[in-house]
Amino acid sequence: MALAQLATDTSSPFVPLLLQEKGEDKQRPGDTPATPSGGCAPCTPNGRLFLLHLFLALVVLSSAACAQPQSFQIGGTTPTIAPSPTALATATPTATIAPTPTALATATPTATIASTASEAQRRPSELEVAFPNLRFNRMVLLTNAGDGTDRLFLVLQPGRILVFPNEENVRAAEVFLDIQAQVNDSGNEEGLLGLAFDPEYATTGLFYVYYSAANPRRSVISRFSVLRSNANRANPSSEQLILEIPQPFPNHNGGNILFGHDGFLYIGLGDGGGAGDPQGNGQNPGTLLGSMLRIDPRSPGPGRSYSIPPDNPFVGAPGFREETYAYGFRNPWRFSFDRQTGRLWAGDVGQNSFEEVDVILPGRNYGWNIMEGSHCYPPRVTACDQRGLELPVAEYALTDGNCAITGGYVYRGARLPSLNGAYVYGDYCSGRIWALLFDGNRVLENVLVVDSALEISSFGEDQAGEMYILSFDGRIYRLKPPV
Repeated sequence: MALAQLATDTSSPFVPLLLQEKGEDKQRPGDTPATPSGGCAPCTPNGRLFLLHLFLALVVLSSAACAQPQSFQIGGTTPTIAPSPTALATATPTATIAPTPTALATATPTATIASTASEAQRRPSELEVAFPNLRFNRMVLLTNAGDGTDRLFLVLQPGRILVFPNEENVRAAEVFLDIQAQVNDSGNEEGLLGLAFDPEYATTGLFYVYYSAANPRRSVISRFSVLRSNANRANPSSEQLILEIPQPFPNHNGGNILFGHDGFLYIGLGDGGGAGDPQGNGQNPGTLLGSMLRIDPRSPGPGRSYSIPPDNPFVGAPGFREETYAYGFRNPWRFSFDRQTGRLWAGDVGQNSFEEVDVILPGRNYGWNIMEGSHCYPPRVTACDQRGLELPVAEYALTDGNCAITGGYVYRGARLPSLNGAYVYGDYCSGRIWALLFDGNRVLENVLVVDSALEISSFGEDQAGEMYILSFDGRIYRLKPPV
């Protein structure tokens, strides 16, 4: 068993948001997962696991006692180049090229991220605290309203949204919305998880949230409005329900929502939880779970608070939910649109072996639970039917401290020109951050940028396209431009 799979401390206030599933995976597929109490389900104790946990605890305590990190040097595992959309990169210490399911292949990049020695020196290799005076627990999203005010909105998992000016020396944040009373965050992966502003927010004052609710357990997408008398305060009594999705387990909720360039709302949903997808939701087109949805919440449909875009890929398809844009996901933890190309990227959290990066295309099946990454699932299966499946553009193994992918953004800011056009993503446990260059057909390069000690819960983006990193140590970081 990989050490990365044991890297959860149920006594810590900063338990990985996505790692309940890693603990639950130590049960047999189909077993009813234990209800978490702030962390993952414990492993079955035996001598070897006890020693591993003891070793890990000593490492964590030693690290915590050393320093409060302000910057981190490059180093550690470097993921490899994926030579085609189906030939995948694996982050292993030997940095080998992963084969396609049917053949070995190598890539000769036609464009690179800092491909020469001088360019590599200009690539960022450190992190810095973006807002030294701010510190918050359970940060899961940082975004902007796109209204020209250059404010940042910070989502806290228990049920609050904070707002503050995008100024390095800002000293405090205001409460924009507090719905803790109606948010269920009893499960480690439940809570207030998503926020999306209306494309015309500057004039409408409308925004949308994704949160977990109880009795019955479900995911809720609803709309709120800002107070006309105070641009930094939403009206908590303005909620209008858009969509509710029943949830069988407290994990694999997905939770991201975003408006695309087409003006429609995209919603990422996990498979509903349980080890190995016991209900088969990932491959069930008749459910919304395990899917990327695409709806129009600004135009009500018959008997609904939203309508279905007529060009959705499964409109009129027997057995399919018409809201579905793509399916076959385990737990897409953060997806984003490239603000220049409109391409949709996602990080899909793996089971026990591989984490994957996907480019989401309409009508595609991303393989879970037939595949985990580019590999047949479960691992004992040596051959599986991959016909009609869309494999990830890159993957990395759950080794060397890696445990759960955190999807990021294609960088389009001005501070870090060497990363322009690269998809930047990370791993929660190892704290590694990579940059991946994709030409629309294949991955040209996939390089390690920073090997940090952070617990990366999410990435964020301001209106100018500058990127931030949220960590469960309570700080908001950013990549530091090289000197």
